[in-house]
Amino acid sequence: MSLGKRPIMSVGEGRLIDGVGLWRETRGAPPAGAPRAALFLDRDGVVTVETGYLGRAADVALAPGAAALVASCNRAGTPAIIVTNQSGVGRGLYDWDAFAEVQRAVASALAAEGAAYDMALACGYHECGRGRLRCAGHPWRKPAPGMLLEAARRWPVDLARSWIVGDRATDIAAGRAAGLAGGLHVAGTGDSAAAMRLRRRGFEVRCVDTLAGLRGVRDIIGDTGDIA
Repeated sequence: MSLGKRPIMSVGEGRLIDGVGLWRETRGAPPAGAPRAALFLDRDGVVTVETGYLGRAADVALAPGAAALVASCNRAGTPAIIVTNQSGVGRGLYDWDAFAEVQRAVASALAAEGAAYDMALACGYHECGRGRLRCAGHPWRKPAPGMLLEAARRWPVDLARSWIVGDRATDIAAGRAAGLAGGLHVAGTGDSAAAMRLRRRGFEVRCVDTLAGLRGVRDIIGDTGDIA
C-alpha cells in the first residue's frame, strides 16, 4: 500500500469490509431460491495469466479457457466466485485502488467474451505485510477457508456440492477446509502432486494442464440439478 495514502473504502460494487485488508465485491443481487453448487476460482493464474503480482490494469490478460468457463457458469446458473490472496497489497507493491482497477479490467475482459463473475473476495493480509496488513494465518487467506465461507454467507451457495479451481495446492486446501466437493488444480506452479495429496473420501481432486480443454462447468461439477 502506498505510504501516506488512505485505502479506498469502496469502488463500484466492491469495498473493503474491514477498512484494511478484506475486500468483497458483488455484481448484482443474489438469486432467490435454494442454495446451489458454485464454482470458486482463484484469480491470478486461473482467470488471468500469471504475472507475478498483478497490480496494473494494463497487464490484465485472461487465461486460455477462463472466459468460456465463466460463461458456462452463467448459462448454467452456477455462481462464479473469485477468491484471491493479494499479498501484493499486503507487501505494499500496490494498493487497493490499483487492485480495484485490475478488477474492473478483469470484469471488462470477461464481459467482452460474454461472461461475468458473481462475486469476488480478496485478502490482503500476509505474514510479511506492512503495518496493519501484517498478519500470519489470517482466516481469509488461503489455505484457510474464510473467503469461501463468507461467500456462502452472502450468496445462496451449497458448499458441499461446490468446487474450487486453483493453480496452487493452497487453493485446493481452502476448498477442502470449506467442505467443498472437490478441487481442480490447473498446472502452473508445479505443485500438482501436493494438490493431489489433498484427496480424501468426500473430496475429489483433479488436475488439468489448462482450462482451454474443458467443455464447461459440467466438466468440473457435473450435472448438479441446478441447470434448467
